[in-house]
Amino acid sequence: MTKRDLNDTNDPMMRPRYVGIPTFFRAPLKENLEDVDIGLIGVPFDGGVTSRPGSRHGPREVRNQSTMVRMKNQATGVSPHELCKVADVGDAWVPSPFELVGSHASIQQAFEKLHERNILPVAVGGDHSVSLPILRAIAKDQAVGMIHIDAHCDTGDDYMGSRFHHGAPFSRAVEEGLLDPKRTVQIGIRGSINDLDLWKFSHDSGMRVVYMEEFYKLGVEKTIAEARRVVGDGPTYISFDIDSLDPAFAPGTGTPEIGGLSTLEAQLLIRGCRDLNIVGADLVEVSPAFDSSGNTALAGANLLFELLCVVAESRQKRSTT
Repeated sequence: MTKRDLNDTNDPMMRPRYVGIPTFFRAPLKENLEDVDIGLIGVPFDGGVTSRPGSRHGPREVRNQSTMVRMKNQATGVSPHELCKVADVGDAWVPSPFELVGSHASIQQAFEKLHERNILPVAVGGDHSVSLPILRAIAKDQAVGMIHIDAHCDTGDDYMGSRFHHGAPFSRAVEEGLLDPKRTVQIGIRGSINDLDLWKFSHDSGMRVVYMEEFYKLGVEKTIAEARRVVGDGPTYISFDIDSLDPAFAPGTGTPEIGGLSTLEAQLLIRGCRDLNIVGADLVEVSPAFDSSGNTALAGANLLFELLCVVAESRQKRSTT
């Protein structure tokens, strides 16, 4: 780094990391959505949780920890900020957070604004129920496939009088014609359950479910190959729940399950999505109050960067072809 670089205070990446407004990866804040290819967007909503709350605070803490992430991916050589115009476009916040269905409608409207401008979303929740309104915005014209990395399938049904919660976004998405179940793979599923048929919807609809035990036997490379086989070359969404990580790496989440992925395995899985037709991504369920160390948000920020890299490559590839 030259002396001139160090004095270039117009570039946020050249400033100390503790300086300035903590946008995602210190990207420019552009809530007006002008001149943006990829919109990093927070979804601070956890009205769909069935147990421990707090993921409404996830986007803010991931923003804070993302200041530790640099410009280039050392493993893949990707520099997303050079490939695309990346901006923090603010939050998809809801004016009536105590009403679930109306809150989802507000979130959907925020993502429709991005979709209308051909801005690919990379979102940070919030609980996993927010994936449904995101898909309603970006998949209303064509159903998408999905690579879903999680401890839970999230294809449940009614829970205490509601069909819309963080344990059921993808069953609702299939029913609404937003998600193609035969082009959907779910990786890392594990944990105790009250009903052995809890994830029956996933299997009956044709989703490929890679339980954690199978992932352990297959390994990362064969799991990636299977995921790529399932989604093919059609439009694909990536949804990453931080509870897919073992709680040793990410204790700050609403529904932790032991026996999960390591942070490295998660990074490798996302990198395995390179060259796919990615139309958006989310990272959800970071609940900072359950992690005094901040490690969960730090892991979330770095995995968000991996998602940004594969989305940027996909966007750049489509723009050149």
